[in-house]
Amino acid sequence: MLKLHTIQIQMARTTLSSIELRRFAKCPVTCPRVGARIASLADFLAAISNSVTGNDRFWFRGHHDVTFSLTPSALRYSEFSDRTKALTLMADFKRIAAIKLQRPPASNQELEWALIAQHHGLPTRLLDWTESATTALYFACLRDTEDGIAFILNPVDLNRLTDSKRPRVLDPQHDSELIASYLTMDGRNRPSGRLPVAINPVWNSERLMMQKGVFTLHGHRFSLDNGGVPSLVGIPILREVKRQLRSELERIGVDEMTLFPELEHSCIHLKRRAGLENAK
Repeated sequence: MLKLHTIQIQMARTTLSSIELRRFAKCPVTCPRVGARIASLADFLAAISNSVTGNDRFWFRGHHDVTFSLTPSALRYSEFSDRTKALTLMADFKRIAAIKLQRPPASNQELEWALIAQHHGLPTRLLDWTESATTALYFACLRDTEDGIAFILNPVDLNRLTDSKRPRVLDPQHDSELIASYLTMDGRNRPSGRLPVAINPVWNSERLMMQKGVFTLHGHRFSLDNGGVPSLVGIPILREVKRQLRSELERIGVDEMTLFPELEHSCIHLKRRAGLENAK
């Protein structure tokens, strides 16, 4: 469990000012937030160390814009009709991807299809998380023009809300029926419907493996924004410190080239490191 009573971290050198705290009032996610001013990688790791206890597994997610929601892409549309369109794109995706993939999944392997679709940018019911705190911090530090935020989540605590008899992260094989029931839901938002669940994916791409990717799968209760999620905590990242944090992450090997193994991302990384990314 997260030690929610110690969110104001004792080891922190400074805390966020009242003006800085107001900048994070725009965050739609209702959860406790670390009050320390994160100015270095050491500060960030201290925030995590002082916010978690025991040997439980924790997941992380970074938003480069504090106004982003913990809602998967297919369920972010405000209109039911648009959510329906997004969810039904999977049928067309399967038809197209089946001839482009060297080893496409079987037609009934819905989770594997959803993971492939998510990887290629199709809207799905999946929300990306990572087992790596530094990977989440990298994503929270993109784009210096907005404040960011990183989240910590205990996935087992989340799953206890849906099924107290299954206090574990769901497995694609052992929990295939439950996972399939989520993936076939429609786009209706039902406040009394099933909460999102945490699942271990099949690592079916090098990118997913490099990023240590994991997922929450969302049902008729679309979002993790509205409170009531055990252990969910936010770590505010001020836009003024993002450049410094990215530099420290790159020093320990966390950068675009390592997290995105595709060759085009390596080229982008090399240009950025040489100061050439703004060339027309």
